[in-house]
Amino acid sequence: MSGKRDPSAPIGVFDSGLGGLTVVRALAAALPQESLVYLGDTARVPYGTRSAGTVVRYARGCGRLLARHGVKMLVVACNTVSAVALDVLRVELDMPVVGVIEPGARAAVRASRTGRIGVLATAGTVGSGAYPRAVNGLDSRAEVRQQAAPILIPLAEEGWLDGDVPRLVARRYLEALFAQDPALDTLVLGCTHYPLLAETLSQEADRVAGRPIAIVDSGVAAAAELVQLLGARDLCAPSGPGSLRLMVTDRPGRFPEVAARFLGRDTDGLDVEQVDL
Repeated sequence: MSGKRDPSAPIGVFDSGLGGLTVVRALAAALPQESLVYLGDTARVPYGTRSAGTVVRYARGCGRLLARHGVKMLVVACNTVSAVALDVLRVELDMPVVGVIEPGARAAVRASRTGRIGVLATAGTVGSGAYPRAVNGLDSRAEVRQQAAPILIPLAEEGWLDGDVPRLVARRYLEALFAQDPALDTLVLGCTHYPLLAETLSQEADRVAGRPIAIVDSGVAAAAELVQLLGARDLCAPSGPGSLRLMVTDRPGRFPEVAARFLGRDTDGLDVEQVDL
């Protein structure tokens, strides 16, 4: 890093769409004094089905835009970007860059009693192998099984968070995951949309396994680690409360409803700007 950053500057956060607002929600709870600038690339969502080269190109554009807005640190809320583009962003941007996979992996290793860990994620994140690499870098004896769960994303966006449909979809994915290893004792929610379905996923995981399964939210894990990182870098905001600014690359008609669902609060009065990348 070329020089000390201003502690009063905001923290930048980006994701392929609005799902990363669940990470903003966790950050705001853990760091209420910090100001946040969120960029959702809603014009090009989803990233999870894109090639690695395309994801890196999109991530560079998002990172550069937030850097121009003077952020002191970048949080990559997107699991897919965290899997393939963190090193590029760390090299190109003169600031700390934090993803969600490494914190999620550390939280999973701490939560697991047996080292048998399951991951639900997008196809892109599963295909990258990032969670198994991160977990095995912490505990070489741990075993990780993964399952892509794409249909959970539209369910979260539609607000279908409980009832028969999300329960049956969750059960189908979890049965496939536990068929790989019935001894799994920890489940990582490896997509920013999945925390909205955490209760349903937890209930169905317990039912499929026949015992309680620990649930790890990678966004919450990243927020907890960011508290420590800000202190270590002497970058804690001097006072609060912090503000929230939202930027999107496209503003769909249902933006207020969907954003409020992920953010856990009404978006009335929030600064929302449409930008080009």
